[in-house]
Amino acid sequence: MKEFFKYVLATIVGIILTSIIFMVISIVSVAGMVASEGATSSVPKNSVLRIKLEGEIVDRAGEGSPMDFLSQGEQMSIGLDQALDALKKAAKNDKVKGIYLEAGSLAAYPADLQELRRALVEFKESGKWVVAYGDQYSRGAYYLCSVADELFLNPIGMIDWSGMSSQPMFYTGLMKKVGVKMQVFKVGTYKSAVEPFINTEMSEANREQVMSYLSSIWNGMLKDVAASRKLSVETLNSLADTTTVLCEANVLIENKLADKLAYLSDVKEALRQRLELDEDDDLKFTTLADVAAADDLSKKVDDEVAVYYAYGEINDSPGMGFSQEHTITTKATITDLQKLRKDKDVKAVVIRVNSPGGSAFASEQIWHEVQLLRAEKPVVVSMGGVAASGGYYISCGANEIFAEPMTLTGSIGIFGMIPDPSELLTQKLGLSFDVVKTNAMSDFGAMGRPFNAAESAKMQNYINHGYDLFTGRVAGGRGMAQDSVKVIAEGRVWTGEQAQKIGLVDKLGNLEDAIASAAKLAEVEDYTVGRYPAAEPWYIGLFNKSTNDYMEGKMRAALGEYYPAFALVRRIGKMDPVQARMLFDPNIK
Repeated sequence: MKEFFKYVLATIVGIILTSIIFMVISIVSVAGMVASEGATSSVPKNSVLRIKLEGEIVDRAGEGSPMDFLSQGEQMSIGLDQALDALKKAAKNDKVKGIYLEAGSLAAYPADLQELRRALVEFKESGKWVVAYGDQYSRGAYYLCSVADELFLNPIGMIDWSGMSSQPMFYTGLMKKVGVKMQVFKVGTYKSAVEPFINTEMSEANREQVMSYLSSIWNGMLKDVAASRKLSVETLNSLADTTTVLCEANVLIENKLADKLAYLSDVKEALRQRLELDEDDDLKFTTLADVAAADDLSKKVDDEVAVYYAYGEINDSPGMGFSQEHTITTKATITDLQKLRKDKDVKAVVIRVNSPGGSAFASEQIWHEVQLLRAEKPVVVSMGGVAASGGYYISCGANEIFAEPMTLTGSIGIFGMIPDPSELLTQKLGLSFDVVKTNAMSDFGAMGRPFNAAESAKMQNYINHGYDLFTGRVAGGRGMAQDSVKVIAEGRVWTGEQAQKIGLVDKLGNLEDAIASAAKLAEVEDYTVGRYPAAEPWYIGLFNKSTNDYMEGKMRAALGEYYPAFALVRRIGKMDPVQARMLFDPNIK
């Protein structure tokens, strides 16, 4: 009888929980249908588009959840796709009078900032205004806000304008303490992703390449800010060297990095004046999401240029990356590209690549599928913040490659990392190992010992073959001799501006430029832009995500800039041992 009541109670609880879940989904679905009827109504008349420059810039915006308020702002992000779409629509929407940029701490690849900044400049060219305010401007936020017609700073605020640096973390000493060594096999003088596990400082080759791409990015930022703030590049560089660190706010005004000192209430009053509001009128704000959701009045036609988003680490199977980070997986990507290849309405495909690379095996499989796609219709690559190593591997076979001047790309090289925990196991933990084998290589990679000479030679030959294959793919795709590719490969990271000069990139431009080029190659004048893969509804995540995601979110918020190092240590054991990837963490500051 006790068991009977237990099962009855469990059934009742199950029915109640199921009913609650479906009720929430029903409410949200109805709300979504109501919102979709006349989306332009969500943008108030005489409103200001407020963009909060906090968190990080990601390639695509999620659909969100009605329970987002529970996050208390810990996981804020700006979807670059949504932001670019919203800015284009805001320039044409009569209800949107201007933009208010609210600065803060913003994390992003420089190229993503550059693309968003260009969109802000184009918005201004429509004749509308941009106003910026911040208590604390991070370098990335200031780079964006420098386009503003008026740039306000809190009277005790700060602007980070001190140049750029990269400060990698090295794990070698820690690994030595616990008795683990990393057995490294690589090709490429500049292939520095392995250095944190075998060195205690940067190699000279790595120091050279990092200085090169940091200088290229910084010079680009200097030129852009100089043009907007009407200052010389030399003046801005001098201020970064001597003035801006921990200076008083009025010094920043005197040196024309900002226009006025003001509190938030003062800035809102300035916005009211720009809108010519009466004393009783409310100041109305709208968001990127609301403006992006406004009706698209462009003509719909059957011919389509498809934009396929490939972002995150490249892995052979799901679950290899860190659970809250998007990954490019072999099976899903190949399936998606096959569908686009077979779709008669899709006349050309733009692959938007934002990836530091990953599994060399997975990169080769995706490269092959791109070649099958290219055989039937034009393929153009648009590089985002980073398209390096495996990210370049899957790009190199396209008809054309576009990159932002500040995109991190190249890094054409292969490496393998196999941990040797024998000291930990045998000397520190007191374990012993023995073996009986039928052949010389039967115990290849045994845990109780490091690789022997023959095994090391086998592993290095395997890496060498992978490098030859990689450089051969680049040579074929770029129409270059393989020996010429090897001269500029060596695992070296280049900016998009540098990569164009050496033939790794065709043109400097953004996603819109790539779309226009793809349409031209396909010889279509009227076309619709489709975006793939379709974003998952929020409730799919409700069923798929575990409590680990919640804990991980807390860790990300608590660790801040140290989170990537924590994530790396946690996932490195799951990685494919042979990698075509850039630095695990570029650590650009």
